[in-house]
Amino acid sequence: MKKSISIILATCLLGIQGYSHAAETKQSTSGQQNEGKSMVVRGLDHIAITVPDIDAATKFLKEAFGAKIAYDLVDPKTDKPLKGTEIEKILGLKSGTQLVHMRMMSLGQSTSIELFEYRAKTQHKAAISSDIGLQHFAVYVDDIQEAARRFKAAGGVLYSDINPIFGEIEGGEKNRFVYGKTPWGTTVELVTYSSGINYPSYSEANRYTPPKP
Repeated sequence: MKKSISIILATCLLGIQGYSHAAETKQSTSGQQNEGKSMVVRGLDHIAITVPDIDAATKFLKEAFGAKIAYDLVDPKTDKPLKGTEIEKILGLKSGTQLVHMRMMSLGQSTSIELFEYRAKTQHKAAISSDIGLQHFAVYVDDIQEAARRFKAAGGVLYSDINPIFGEIEGGEKNRFVYGKTPWGTTVELVTYSSGINYPSYSEANRYTPPKP
């Protein structure tokens, strides 16, 4: 059965179906305690990456990071591409663009990765770190040597050797990082900071670190 655009977008783009109603209910019952608050942010839900081939990207993410498929929201095996003025308006697409495949991937104890595959007349190459906008995502690893080996074996390219993290805050005896790129060009950072973070006095919160499985 063909999925409607509204159902797909409510599920994949927001990832918080029913959340708005829950927030309104909480606000209405909590009185002055929540006065002035328009919403409650729970945290980052997912990151989305447009790739040239979702199946190839899935293979890389599985081999490099042990990622797993959660579900497909638009499956070219069973669904027609999403196209037309409505989807172009909702997603801010160029005229004539078709959304042919969408897949949600689960990555360890962390934010999910949503993959998009489009058919479009023109597409820019993946951004590098100096470009404006989202430029990379980082994966926390316990064994950065093994993670780097798996990254390269899966088809990724590292920009350099593994580096000590610099600076008084993140620097530490065992803290390391390295940047690389996926086969389709997205920049990825492998990072580990088991020696901890030296939080400054002005710090308002600790950064999120994925828990050990």
